[in-house]
Amino acid sequence: MGEQRYRWKGNELREQAAIIDGKQSPTKVLVNATYLHSYFREWVKGNIWIHRDRIVYAGERFPDRVDEACEIVDCRGYVLVPGYIEPHVHPFQLYNPHSFARYAAAHGTTTLLNDNLFLLLQLDDEEAFLFLQGMNALPTSMYWWCRFDGQTELEREEEQVSNARIKRWLDQEVVLQGGELTSWPKVISGDDIVLYWMQEAHRRRRKIEGHFPGASEKTLVKMALFGADGDHEAMTGKEVYMRLSHGYTVTLRHSSIRPDLPVLLEEMKALGVRHYDKCLLTTDGSPPSFYEDGVIDRLIRIAMEHGVPVIDAYAMATINAARHYGIEHLHGSITTGRIAHINFLRSAHDPMPVQVLAKGEWVKRDGEAPSLWPEPEWDRFGIRPLSLSWELDWDDLQFSMPMGLRMENAVILKPYSVSIDTSRDRLSHDHDECFLALFDRNGRWRVNTMLKGFASALGGLASSYSNTGDLILIGKHKEDMLLAFQRMNEIGGGIVLAEEGEILFELPLPLGGMMSPVEMNELMNEEKTFVRLLRERGYRFEDPVYSLLFLQSTHLPYVRVTQRGIYDVMHKTVLFPSIMR
Repeated sequence: MGEQRYRWKGNELREQAAIIDGKQSPTKVLVNATYLHSYFREWVKGNIWIHRDRIVYAGERFPDRVDEACEIVDCRGYVLVPGYIEPHVHPFQLYNPHSFARYAAAHGTTTLLNDNLFLLLQLDDEEAFLFLQGMNALPTSMYWWCRFDGQTELEREEEQVSNARIKRWLDQEVVLQGGELTSWPKVISGDDIVLYWMQEAHRRRRKIEGHFPGASEKTLVKMALFGADGDHEAMTGKEVYMRLSHGYTVTLRHSSIRPDLPVLLEEMKALGVRHYDKCLLTTDGSPPSFYEDGVIDRLIRIAMEHGVPVIDAYAMATINAARHYGIEHLHGSITTGRIAHINFLRSAHDPMPVQVLAKGEWVKRDGEAPSLWPEPEWDRFGIRPLSLSWELDWDDLQFSMPMGLRMENAVILKPYSVSIDTSRDRLSHDHDECFLALFDRNGRWRVNTMLKGFASALGGLASSYSNTGDLILIGKHKEDMLLAFQRMNEIGGGIVLAEEGEILFELPLPLGGMMSPVEMNELMNEEKTFVRLLRERGYRFEDPVYSLLFLQSTHLPYVRVTQRGIYDVMHKTVLFPSIMR
C-alpha cells in the first residue's frame, strides 16, 4: 500500500500558515460559533477557520483575507462539538465499511476504528491494503485493528495469521491497535508468539485492546503486564472499576446483545466513579437495525440521561478516544491543526447533529446527506460475489453424530446428547432441534451435527454470512435446506430461507458473501423481516444475526462448529473432526 508519508505535505502546510498571515483565504469560516473546547472543558465563542480538510484556527479572530470562494457559515442557533469517534467497529455485519461510514457520519460519528478480520481471512494483503487506501479517501476518517487470531479454529491458521502478515498489518499507518485480543488465553498459558506480536505492536506505538469477558483480577493484572491497554468487555460496574483500578482504558459497551450502558453507568456511580477520562463508548458492531436510533450520538444521550456531566459525555466520544489511540493531534477537539470533523447541534443536550462537516466538507446539511460518497470498485479489491465451483448433494446431508449444540442464549452453545431419530429427511415441528451443517467455501470438507434452540418450524436456512465466510445450513427439512443453498449460490451469497419447496426470504450479500451493497436504511428493513420470519418459526433469543456469526467463534464457551470440526473451547480439543467431501 502506497502510504502518504505525511498527512499534509510541506507546500500544504505553508499554504495553511499563509492564511494566518492574511496572504491567502481559508475555504470555510464558521462565524459566531459556540463550541466545546475540549481542553478548557467549557463552551467558548469564536470563529473557526477551515482550509480544505483542516482547522487552521479556532479563536476570536476573523481572517484578514476572505475570497469570494470562501464559504461563510453563521453558527448562531447551533452549538458545535467535535466529530464523534467509534473505537470498536465490526464493519462487515451485513453492511459494509462504506455504507456504515456514510450512515454513521450523518449521525455525527466521523472517525471509525475497524476490525480487519474479514480482510485478513478473505483477501490477500495486496488487495486488503488497497482497500484500506480506498476507504481512506472517504469523507470520514477510517482506521483499523490488526487481529492476532481468526477467532475460531482455522484449517490453515499458520498461513492466514502468520508472523509476516501480522507485521505487515502493524506497519500500516492507519492500523492503530492490535486486537481485539480474543486469543488472550494463549498468552496466559505461555504462547510466546502472540506475546511477541503484542510487543511488536507496542514497539510501533500501537495499542492492544483486550477481550476479557468475566476476567478475574489476576487475569487482568497479568494481561496488563503483558501489554493490554484497554478492554470493552466489562459487563458490570464492578468490572469497570476493576479495570480502571489497574490502568486500563475501559470502553463502555451498548450493543444489540449487550445493551449494558445504563447499568454500567449506574453501578459506576454507586461505586464512586466520578471521573470518565479513561472511558470510551462503543456499539460493538451491532446488526443494522440496532442503529435506527443513532450510533455514538445515541450512547452520548444515554450517558447524559444517567447522570454523566454533559462535557464528560462528549469527551468519552471524542477527546478521550483520540488521546488513547495517539491521534489527538488529528481528532477529538475543535482546535488548531485538527481534521475538520465538526457536528452542529441544536442543543448541547441533543447529540444528534443537524449538520455535519467531515474533513471540511458537508456530509449532512440542513438534515440532508449530500452525495460525496462514490461507490467503491469492489472487484478491484478482490471483493466479489460468491461463486461456488461445486454442488451440494443428498449425501452431504447425513446426520448421525451423537452430540449436538444447544443454544443457551444468542451466542453461548453447550453440548447435548442427541436422542431423536436424525436419519429422517424431515424433522418434527414439535421440538426445537434442527439439522446443522458447516461447509467449506471451496467444498473440501463438511461438519454435520444438530442445533437445539434455534427454531422449531424452520424449513431451511442457508447463509454465506459467517465468522470465516464458510457456509451454514440449518433446518428441519433437507429439501428446503438444499433449495436455500442453491438459491444462496445463485444470488452470489447471502442469507436465504426456504419453506415447503418455495423461497420464503432472501437477503443478497454479493460483497464476498458477507456484505450488502445497499444503504443502511434499506438493509435495516431487510434485517427486520429476516428476524421476524425467524421469530415466527421459533427463534427466541436477542439476535439471530449474531447467532449465525458466532457459531464458529471459539472466544465464546462451550462448544463450536469450526473448520477443524466440533471444538471443545474449554479443553481446546476437537471432539469430532470435519469430514472430507
